[in-house]
This record gives sequence, C-alpha cells and structure tokens, in this order.
Amino acid sequence: MGKFDKATLDGRLKKISKHNVKIYNWAKTVYNTSELYFEPESEDDIKKIIELAKRNKKNIKVIGMVHSPSDLPFSDGYIISMNKLNRIIKVDQEKKTVTVEAGIKITQLNEELSKHGLALSNLCSISELTIGGAISTATHGTGVIFGCLSTQIKCLTLLTDSHGKMHCSETMNSDVFKATLCNLGALGIITQVTIQCETAYLLEANQIPVKLNYILDNLDAIVHSAEHVRFWWFPHTDDCIAWKANRTNKKPLPQKLSYIHDTLFGFHLLQFVLYLSRFRSSTIPKINQLIFSFKFSKPIHFIDDSYKVFCFDCLFSQYVNEWAIPIEKAKYAIKDLKRWIETNEISVHCPVEIRFVDQDDIWLSPAYGRKVCYIGIIMYRTQ
Repeated sequence: MGKFDKATLDGRLKKISKHNVKIYNWAKTVYNTSELYFEPESEDDIKKIIELAKRNKKNIKVIGMVHSPSDLPFSDGYIISMNKLNRIIKVDQEKKTVTVEAGIKITQLNEELSKHGLALSNLCSISELTIGGAISTATHGTGVIFGCLSTQIKCLTLLTDSHGKMHCSETMNSDVFKATLCNLGALGIITQVTIQCETAYLLEANQIPVKLNYILDNLDAIVHSAEHVRFWWFPHTDDCIAWKANRTNKKPLPQKLSYIHDTLFGFHLLQFVLYLSRFRSSTIPKINQLIFSFKFSKPIHFIDDSYKVFCFDCLFSQYVNEWAIPIEKAKYAIKDLKRWIETNEISVHCPVEIRFVDQDDIWLSPAYGRKVCYIGIIMYRTQ
C-alpha cells in the first residue's frame, strides 16, 4: 500500500479514519488492506467520505461484521465500517415497525425489539450480522412461506454519489428500492432502514433424527409440515436432523445446555478432532458418524423466544459455500451431491444444511420469482 498523507484530511475525517488497516473476514479466510479505513458516526460523516473518494477517484466499500466468506466487501481504496451507526431511531408500536441505523447488529436488534414486545417474522441462523449487510446480500432464514430478511424492509435511506440522499420504498424510488434490497454493495450506502415486525412470539422447536432417503421421498410434505423447516445431512452417512418450528402459546421450555456435553465435548473436543482430520481426511466419515451419534441421535424439544430459537452459534471458523436452486429441483440436487461425494471419494465435514425460502420480487435475490432451496456446505478451518 502506498504512502498516504493523513494531513490532507479535514479534522473530522482525520478523527474517524485509520491508514493501512488490515481487515479479515469472520472466518479469516480472506483479508484486505485498504488505503483508508473509516468509522463514521453520522450521515454527515459518510457524505464527507463520499466527497473525498470522488475527489481522489477512489472506490468505497462498506463493511459490517465481515461475515462474508468471499472478498466481496473489500477494496484497496476506502473502507467504511458501519459498526458505530448502530442506533434505534424509532419504534412504532401501532404499525409494529422499527427504524434503525444500518450498522446495528441483529443480536442487538433482537434484544431491543424484545423490550418493546416485538420480533422479526423470520431470522437467519447467525445473528452477528449488521442489518445493512444482511439486506445487501439477501440473507435468509428458513420457511417456505417466508422470504429473505430483505422482504421485511418497508423503506430505507441510501446515500449515493450521483443522486445524493435517497429515500426508497415500494412507493418512492421503487426501482432503486428493489435493487438495493440485494445490492452487494454496488448502489450506494444504506444508512437507515425501517423494518416490518410483528408482536413478539414463542417458537416451539422439534429436532428429530431421520434418514436422508425418508426426507427426500417425502420432501414436499416435510417442507410444508411446519412454518419453519430445515434439515442437516451428515455426509458419508444416511443420517439427518429434521428441525421444525411453529409459533405457539404454550409456556416457555428453554433448551437446557450441559457444559460437559455441549461445551467440553460438543465444542472443544469436536474442534480438536476436526483439526486432526486435516492431517488424515480419511477419518472424516467416521467423525461424522460419531458426531451424529453423540450429539444429535436423540430428539430435542424446546420452546423459547423466537430469536433464541432461530439463531445459534456456528462455533468455529469454517469455509462456506451455499447454492440456491429451484425448490422443485432440491431432491435431485441433493441426490446428485451425495452421489458426487461418494463417486469422487471427497471427504466432507458435517453438516450440509438445507433450508427453504419463499419467492420475492427483489432483482438480484436468488429467490426472485421462485421458491428456492438453499444447500450450504461447510468445511472446518483451523485458526
């Protein structure tokens, strides 16, 4: 990275910027060193950064929690971190909406909504994301009658170089709105969003062991058997976990976690065994069998606040790859994936996660005009 004279910045930009900052994504699979790294605290700060970039002919990329498995958020020009733009602006109890700054983490948003008796209608598995980042990538949860998180957005504020500050919704700058709801950081900088919520609710979750062939033979019925359905397949076996959740008025019955079972063995020992498997990949099929038998071979039932059921800790650094395919092709794609792994003797860590999302009308969304099945592959990555 070339030498940069920070004295050329005005006082405010100097205060909120750093030079040659090395940034890693969450999994530490990619990193970036930008010429200038900014942590703005207001829209005025962002406007100043845009003016500076335009004057110096630099690209700008915006980051949140940098959970992307790719280098999409990175730039050798300017990086803007939204982590200090994380405030709740307005809660409208009558309309059940909340307006927030785009840098708020979903973890914080869930907690704030709970205080007001509200909740999001659907959530992704990982809550350590900013709402702006989740929108920009059409981040999704699961539920064949529920769209990606972007479908819950009522309106947003966008700062651009060419058109200044834009307010976008279904009725105002509607084309820009549809493009921004999955924009991959290309249209401008989202600073505020208004989200449609609903009254806070409990989810009753049932997690049961089941065989892959049974799921594939009855896939359509299973997908529609609950509001939210997903399953995990353990490669090199026929074992799966079917997870279903529905809204309920029953009393809470939180999941009980054990330090020995869930932390000592379910995290530390598991991570150690996966680390060893990097030196002998032939052990992975047996490891997958052991993980299923030890941790997932028995049914689990619990009832809790919706966001506590939707979200979970993805434990350790990992490589991730996920595809969205038409839902009617899901069964065949999973069968072909299993056949390809077996034919080519590829060692694949568990689990392969399969989720289902409703269609939307967001231009770059993988679910544009079609219901989709997401197939996610993970591979353990040593630190």
